[in-house]
Amino acid sequence: MLQIANPRERAAVAAADAFLRLARVARRRRSRQAASEVRRILILRLERIGDLIMSLPAFRAIRERAPHARIDLVVGSWNAALAGQVTGIDAIETMDAPWLARDGGRAGWPALLLQARSWRTRRYDLAINLEGDIRSNVLVSQSGARWCAGFGMAGGGPLLDDDVLFDPRSHAALNGVRLVRAAFGETAGRQAWPAEGLAAAARLPKADLVIPPATQAEARALLGIATARMPPSPCVGLHVGAGRAVKEWPADRMAEIGAWAFREREAVLVLTGSEGDRTAAEAVRRALPADAPVVDTVGSAHLLLLAAILARLSLFITPDTGPMHLAAAVGTPIVALFGPSSPDRWGPLSPDARVVRVDLPCSPCNRIRNPPARCQGHTPDCMQGILVNQVIEAAAGLLPAARRKEGLDAC
Repeated sequence: MLQIANPRERAAVAAADAFLRLARVARRRRSRQAASEVRRILILRLERIGDLIMSLPAFRAIRERAPHARIDLVVGSWNAALAGQVTGIDAIETMDAPWLARDGGRAGWPALLLQARSWRTRRYDLAINLEGDIRSNVLVSQSGARWCAGFGMAGGGPLLDDDVLFDPRSHAALNGVRLVRAAFGETAGRQAWPAEGLAAAARLPKADLVIPPATQAEARALLGIATARMPPSPCVGLHVGAGRAVKEWPADRMAEIGAWAFREREAVLVLTGSEGDRTAAEAVRRALPADAPVVDTVGSAHLLLLAAILARLSLFITPDTGPMHLAAAVGTPIVALFGPSSPDRWGPLSPDARVVRVDLPCSPCNRIRNPPARCQGHTPDCMQGILVNQVIEAAAGLLPAARRKEGLDAC
């Protein structure tokens, strides 16, 4: 069954799949190689930061099953530097699909298909598409791989040798690992799985994310600017944006959390966010105590530097964002604020994460890209209902046990 919310899009994709099924009848039957014979693997993971991080368990599972294979990973250019630091991956290639690029992307379909067909020269034994989209399934089908596996829940299943069942009740990371198991012939692609949420996903073994020493030194220097004359203190990160307005928490409430961390824990406050979050960041700064030490990295930290900064924090307080997942990957304790999105499907993969949300009949609706009209133009009820005292309670439970950094005046 197609998992596409828009009825018109669902009907169009269903029609395309029906045509592809007829075309598949004429296609030659292909055979899957034994895991021990797989020598070259292609992975597509084209989406955003959080999607890449939630794929770390799948990357680990692939490497475990093919320890001697060459593994090539195709990502959006925005994730290239980060993907290059994932253990077990041999090469990174970029592909900016226009439906995923924030600027609309420069590559049209002819260029995308040309790039996908160029993969045929590498003679892949296995191609795995972690996206679950008819467009990316078209691309992976053009790779010439001996066996193609992916999710058909948003179309393109007939193009795959393994059209693996995607369970919307389970965490994205678990679905990724299940796809890997099916791709290597360990399970049936259409097997129904038990619903497993964030707790099960957080226990999955993950590929490591290694931050270069030079970037670690850059982060230490940046965090030391405002803290060099202070006694050893915890560093508390406050993420002021969420990528989409429907997931944002009011800036004045985030400032209240910062004020609590400064007054009650003598914390150095580290603001994070994109350049588009500058207005919200200024609102947070104005509402903080005048004497609170603040390191403002909003809009100025590239992705690897952000990872290094997050790794130095004692606690990170954030809505559901890519940096939330990045903090989980580098082992930083997290208080995650969830509203319209489901933590059981997209929560941070960390045992040191606390999710704060409110129970409403309409939440989580998971309508992030196309929120209901009544939730647009203001903070939706599911985020407005998260109270400061709830976040402070979660933060207080993590901060005493937070990691203390050695060899620095702070952070």
